[in-house]
Amino acid sequence: MQKYMTMKTAGALALALGLTLGSLTAADGKWVELFNGKDLTGWTGMNGVAAAVVEGNLQIAKGMGWLRFEKEYKDFILELEWRAYDENYDSGIYLRSGLEGKPWPKGGYQVNMRYNMLGGLVRDNKTLVPAEIPKLPINKWHKMRIEVKGKKAKLIINGEDNWTTDLIENEKGFLGIQVENYKFDFRNIRIQELE
Repeated sequence: MQKYMTMKTAGALALALGLTLGSLTAADGKWVELFNGKDLTGWTGMNGVAAAVVEGNLQIAKGMGWLRFEKEYKDFILELEWRAYDENYDSGIYLRSGLEGKPWPKGGYQVNMRYNMLGGLVRDNKTLVPAEIPKLPINKWHKMRIEVKGKKAKLIINGEDNWTTDLIENEKGFLGIQVENYKFDFRNIRIQELE
């Protein structure tokens, strides 16, 4: 049975049932900034990768590994903005990931940010939710919102709903940014924990 639903399919189903689609939960909590725009407080390079703060942005460029935040999270809403510099860019956002694995975490979930697989949900190189977002322009800021509660997750890019799924098995884990020798900037990285 299909374990994910594109927003086009979900919208048709909701319309047929007389329902409306919304967030997984009401966002009543407090937003916490994960990047202060000045230094990399709270962030750790895994497997030899490094990041830098350039003009107030968190920048990745070289290495094969990931940059993780210090705290584990269970249920949350994560928002961030990103821009790629290379035509064939490749990165990703890890969620509910463990520390084991090289160069990237084994058994963690990744929202793909590869130019031709943008928005796909991946676990250990296996695609769980296929990408349906066309390549986004380089040198331009894009906004991503990831909502995770229990086994459910939802992706929104540039204000458009992309998919929902109930395939998230890990109960908690680390958030991180994949580093794969491509230059990216990130800013306005914030999280809201859900009860």
